[in-house]
Amino acid sequence: MKVTLIGIDLAKNVFQVCGVNQACKSVFNRALRRHQLMAFLAQYPDVIIAMEACSGSNYWGRSLKAQGYQVRLIPPQHVKPFVKGNKNDRNDAFAICEAAHRPNIQFVEPRTLEQVDMMLAHRIRERQVDARTTLINQIRGLLNEYGIVIAQGKESLKAALPDLIEDAENELTERARVHFTLLHQEWSAINEAIKSSEKDIKQQAQASEGAKLLMQIKGIGEITATAVVSFAGNGSSYKNGRHFSANIGLVPKEHSSGGKQSLGGITKRGNRYLRKLLIQCAWSIIRHCKTAQDRLSVWVKTLIERRGSHKSAVALANKLARIVWAILFKKTEFRAV
Repeated sequence: MKVTLIGIDLAKNVFQVCGVNQACKSVFNRALRRHQLMAFLAQYPDVIIAMEACSGSNYWGRSLKAQGYQVRLIPPQHVKPFVKGNKNDRNDAFAICEAAHRPNIQFVEPRTLEQVDMMLAHRIRERQVDARTTLINQIRGLLNEYGIVIAQGKESLKAALPDLIEDAENELTERARVHFTLLHQEWSAINEAIKSSEKDIKQQAQASEGAKLLMQIKGIGEITATAVVSFAGNGSSYKNGRHFSANIGLVPKEHSSGGKQSLGGITKRGNRYLRKLLIQCAWSIIRHCKTAQDRLSVWVKTLIERRGSHKSAVALANKLARIVWAILFKKTEFRAV
């Protein structure tokens, strides 16, 4: 039986490789070591290769495409319904083959090295920002044990902390002052690390044609532009702007039956990080829309009068997502008026 598709369950060292024929009947399903994979696949030069879009899939996708294979990366949530019986590597590899045969499955393009570099910087910065937030919350909680409460905002705490450590009138003990000094130094080190990551992101934005086009859109800066490029590439994986917007969870969820349509809040599916950035971009436009006269600001201004600022922010983020896709896909400049 001729093998037409091979599904690979990726791992660090031992991969499960399943080959099926045109009827999706298993021909082989075996484990291979990492160094054996490419030599084994060379026996099947005309097959389609399917993998889950997981850690390492971008590397293998790029490598296999360079060898002339057609590669299909499948989001894991689309593979899970096809796993039959208990979860194991054999069943997972066969489930990948079954999912790849379905006509309505949306496949993912492997990220380029440029996209991976951008994603790397964003993931590191996101972890650093989360670490800083955790540290600030801990400092506030520990200060409260000594009866010290500081106004909201990280800048208020940062400005007050050195004075609190030096103030002999408060209830901080000598040991506590030593610990808070170390926490303050840790905070400063995290701030420097975040600045370094943001500097790298800005340099990548200036070197990317797609990011430079996106930064012409009102409200979108280097961080959002590079995050979009790292996630969507040139936009060719999406049918249209609504498809891209739906992919990041900015369209209403539906619960309709009996011919009666029922829409709710946004689905919140897909890339949470990118959705958050686009909503922050929308809020930056809303804050200055009263005095602005460009078409986007006028549109959101009239929407706020009817629906309020919070719903308008989500609607504007949805609109920005569609504009972003159009600019990436068509490679055109943004026209504000």
